[in-house]
Amino acid sequence: MKVGIGADHGGFELKEMLRDYLKNLGHEVIDFGAASLAQGDDFPDYVIPLAKAVASGELERGIAVCGSGVGACIAANKVSGVRAALITDHFSAHQGVEDDNMNVMTIGGRVVGFNVAQELVTSFLNAKFIGAERHLRRLEKVHQIEK
Repeated sequence: MKVGIGADHGGFELKEMLRDYLKNLGHEVIDFGAASLAQGDDFPDYVIPLAKAVASGELERGIAVCGSGVGACIAANKVSGVRAALITDHFSAHQGVEDDNMNVMTIGGRVVGFNVAQELVTSFLNAKFIGAERHLRRLEKVHQIEK
């Protein structure tokens, strides 16, 4: 799967570990930065290009990391076509894709440890959208708001 990943200073270390983890699983990973740990950087500088790449179809999924994951989630959801959620549990990691066609997962680099992050990311990437009528109906309502 072609996956994008990006993080600011708050998520930099976790991003680096997750990028390598994903590559070892055989995913094609596009790193949107940060390229180095810089305390003064801003998550929108990495999350917005990542979200745009997901929305355009260049990437199948995206993973955005900041300190809490909240800012990254807010920023990603400003891009039309992105359905991002802050993920802290296994159920939401797969259910968000299965029911809501979530295409960007955000995670807190200061909240979630690497082992848990691996499990959450794996659940997110392995999940498939079910596409039931009720899910499609709800997503269409969201799509209408984006217009």
